[in-house]
Amino acid sequence: MRLIILGIESSCDESAASICKDGKILSNVVSSQKVHNNYGGVVPEIASREHDRLLNHLVVKSINEANISLNNIEGIGVTKGPGLAGALLTGVSFAKGFSQSINVPIIGINHLEAHIYANFLAYPKLEYPLVCLLVSGGHTQIWYIKNIFDYELLGDTRDDAAGEAFDKGSRILGLGYPGGPVIEKIANKGNSDAINFPRALMEKDNLEFSFSGLKTSLLYLVKKEQLFDVEDIVASYQKAILDVLVTKLLRAINIKKVNTCIIAGGVAANKCLRRMVNDKLNNRINVYYPDINLCTDNAAMIAFLAEIYLMKGIRSSIDFEVVPNLKLK
Repeated sequence: MRLIILGIESSCDESAASICKDGKILSNVVSSQKVHNNYGGVVPEIASREHDRLLNHLVVKSINEANISLNNIEGIGVTKGPGLAGALLTGVSFAKGFSQSINVPIIGINHLEAHIYANFLAYPKLEYPLVCLLVSGGHTQIWYIKNIFDYELLGDTRDDAAGEAFDKGSRILGLGYPGGPVIEKIANKGNSDAINFPRALMEKDNLEFSFSGLKTSLLYLVKKEQLFDVEDIVASYQKAILDVLVTKLLRAINIKKVNTCIIAGGVAANKCLRRMVNDKLNNRINVYYPDINLCTDNAAMIAFLAEIYLMKGIRSSIDFEVVPNLKLK
């Protein structure tokens, strides 16, 4: 017997609720907090207030869209970390109150793990072992996943994540927030070979990442006011980020000799990244990406992972705490 699960996501600037049953999405409602665009980035206090304002409405909407009643919900999954402390606390507090009011179990979910399992939500027949490139606003990691919940970290970022590199690059160029979609759109019009931006830690067998030097290089270029078209700057900047991601992913695949790899996290929505991975691998192994709406922050991946845990009899006590710097182990 499978469960009907309510998922709640509030780790950053997306407020979201979803209903999943038997590994299938019945509803998936997301509200992106566009108010942060005015500030060039996420303002934590505003994010918390927006979650508080939106969550009840989103939960009601997700229940209605799933065509179920409150009494049908059999468990709740909510993001407990990593993320912004206040934003996480808003979501977890709401979820705890909701679980007690309808008397169902609750489980705190690792946001990073949920991004990984978004691929299993999209592709139920995925098989282990596999390599995962996890690329989001706050994390850039390569994982070897031998079996369910059996993770080995192969590479991590020493400073900025790829998503941060996109956001900071966009801010330096005055292009707005969030940076990823803006840069991807403008990059399509430019020459990606116009500027040779640095690629860090590219020596053989190194699977770690560093994007702070790339950001600094862009800043120096802008300050020197050299005559480059903004489209060429953006295209070259994006290519530098993606070159590193793809190179490290291919190394990990070769080291672990797997037949399957998955891409997860918000940056996985980047179409140029997908093309580069497909071109480099050239059908040598199976590559999977979630649908775009499952790459960015959402509650369906939270509900799906919560269902897996709850089916195994794993739940959280009602007094569990948020963990803003939560790791995946």
